[in-house]
Amino acid sequence: MSSTAAYAKQAARTHRLAVAGMLSAVAFVLMYIEFPIPALIPAFIKLDVSDLPELLAAFALGPVWGVVVTLCKNVLFAILHGTSSNYVGELFNFLAGSVFAFTAGVIYHRGKSRRSALLGAVVGAALMALVSVPLNYFLVYPAYVKVYGMPMEAIIGMYQAINPGADNLMKCLVLFNVPFTFCKGMLDVLLCFLVYKPLSPILHK
Repeated sequence: MSSTAAYAKQAARTHRLAVAGMLSAVAFVLMYIEFPIPALIPAFIKLDVSDLPELLAAFALGPVWGVVVTLCKNVLFAILHGTSSNYVGELFNFLAGSVFAFTAGVIYHRGKSRRSALLGAVVGAALMALVSVPLNYFLVYPAYVKVYGMPMEAIIGMYQAINPGADNLMKCLVLFNVPFTFCKGMLDVLLCFLVYKPLSPILHK
């Protein structure tokens, strides 16, 4: 390999690391900007757009980099903000966000077109919503019951205050969390399509 090629390869690697670091920092900050939508879902579940930077990373740098940004933002949040869920919330965020970003990145990089980007993002958001069910059912909600000492019946009661038909945890997750998570992902997709082109000079060399 010539010195010019080696320099170009090193420069590209440095650029990817710099962009991933920047996007991780932005994602970390966005985790602080969250708000509830109590008319649609219990208030303890909040909306944020911190998955946006990892989606940008997956499109600009590759699917693995989307996962890297997801990991970095959660590690930063756990260290600098602290955890109130024995790291279960951060683990859930990492796993769900990784599914979203990695899926979107893989599909996009097979075609690298606006259409493949949209398809990848929609499929990624759908998979994230589906994966959230077993993660919440077997991991997150049992952990919250243990950490906060809140009976599962009380949690389900928060859902029933909105829809009385949600009389067990699985119904709560299917009726509320799945559509909420999918819509949350699609909001990130919309924002991604709005900001990707203006940010292209930064995201790409």
